[in-house]
Amino acid sequence: MEILKRILGICSTNLPQNNDCWSYSDGKIEVDLNKAPELAKPEGVLRLEQKGLKTRILILKGKNNEFHAIENICSHFGRRLDLVKGSEKVECCSVNKSTFSFTGEVMAGPAKESLKTFHVEQIENKLIIEITKKS
Repeated sequence: MEILKRILGICSTNLPQNNDCWSYSDGKIEVDLNKAPELAKPEGVLRLEQKGLKTRILILKGKNNEFHAIENICSHFGRRLDLVKGSEKVECCSVNKSTFSFTGEVMAGPAKESLKTFHVEQIENKLIIEITKKS
């Protein structure tokens, strides 16, 4: 089943359990961490799409509890990305498995370009991600 999902480019990362955990306006995403259980623990991941966003975003929580935001588009094949469990890496959901660090750098696979990353600011229980500027 896993190989079929990769051939079809179906990612494993789900959309938020509570779609009200985030909003987008004026080039900024705001995530209410109280409503986003996906980001409660290290290695948490949240996939954001629609609500007026012009691109797909993946928010990741590292082992050191630091948050990262990357454009959820593989620079090689354009497919979505999934967290590699037990690491601070993401990989393309296609059979090519281009792999990237949480900072967007290419680690393995056919991709030649890094991923777009965005600055994440945490203010109390909210994350602010400005997607009009790259980090």
